[in-house]
Amino acid sequence: YPLFPTFAFLGFIVVLIPLPLHLQAWNCGTCMYIIWTALGCLLHFINAIVWRNSALNVAPVWCDISTKVFIGASVGIPAAGLCISRRLYKIAVIKSVTVTREDKRRAVLVDLGIAVGLPAMVMALHYVVQGHRFDILEDVGCWPSIYNTLPAYFLVFMWPTLLGCVSFIYSAFTLRAFYRRRLAFNQLITSNSSLNVGQYIRLMALACIEMSSTIPISLLGLWISNKAVPIQPWISWDNTHYNFSHVGLYPAVIWQSDPSYVTAVDMSLWLFPACGLLFFALFGFAAEARNHYRTMFLSIIKFFGYKSTSPDVRRLPSRWKCSLNKSVGEVTSGSLPAYVASLPPPVKQEASSEFSLKGYSTAPDLEKAIGYSSPTLPRYSAENDI
Repeated sequence: YPLFPTFAFLGFIVVLIPLPLHLQAWNCGTCMYIIWTALGCLLHFINAIVWRNSALNVAPVWCDISTKVFIGASVGIPAAGLCISRRLYKIAVIKSVTVTREDKRRAVLVDLGIAVGLPAMVMALHYVVQGHRFDILEDVGCWPSIYNTLPAYFLVFMWPTLLGCVSFIYSAFTLRAFYRRRLAFNQLITSNSSLNVGQYIRLMALACIEMSSTIPISLLGLWISNKAVPIQPWISWDNTHYNFSHVGLYPAVIWQSDPSYVTAVDMSLWLFPACGLLFFALFGFAAEARNHYRTMFLSIIKFFGYKSTSPDVRRLPSRWKCSLNKSVGEVTSGSLPAYVASLPPPVKQEASSEFSLKGYSTAPDLEKAIGYSSPTLPRYSAENDI
């Protein structure tokens, strides 16, 4: 403190900045990655502030909600990574150039089923192995309670590792398909109105980072957690949920006395800000993101009464401005075809309760393309979203 809450709040802010761009492009996987990461950062930021130098149960309802969301986010981030890897693979091996609106809707529903349905299912299954209501760790806040028994590994612990394995397979196949079709890849991606080569490469970089980190970090977290809290035998439902309303209150001097447990908690906490900063580093400085920042800035200054002038027109002599205005008037009189391509909307762990889990353009020169385009019908994209 205050290092962690500062980075948690920063991760919450920066990961939300590219969200409107990905919503416009129907990128469900990246949107859910953003949402789960932002939720995890926000929850840990609030907990770190409220329970600074305190281990009292001052907000029981908040802890009930936040601990469940924490379980969901620990699965939601690798699930969103799986959606991204799966969509990249579909683009890499696509053969049909026709994508209907029904295909897009079906793809979004499948991604929602993976990135929202699976975490919601794990949040519900968590109750089976929830030994008591929740714990409160001083300087950390609300912490989920999971009875470390064999069923917990099949109901809660295994999902990030399993999703990481599936993402690894998809990412490996994507890299192979990309290498085999690298000569025709520029043409394939350029025909996609919601994706370009730069965005695809950044998404693939995010998928590769997740592919190489999710499984090792998940397994390391499980090993550290078992070292701190040994596995217990499952006796019965009543035994597991005995005195369920109990709330464990642990001062820092108690829970920090076990180095293995401290390592597991720290890994769980810091992976959420790390995911947020990684995503922003890949997508927050892209060309389409900078254009979005400029649009937002112009909207803000316009709200306060300032008017912006195009720098290109401002530098032209007055006689050139007249010629330019005349040319624009001639263009709008019907000399160009009615079919004009629209700007491409740009497009991209975790931690569990007692262990840590890890779970993500060059836009074409549109003005030049429009200036020299022939009056032909536009081509429909090979894949309108990822």
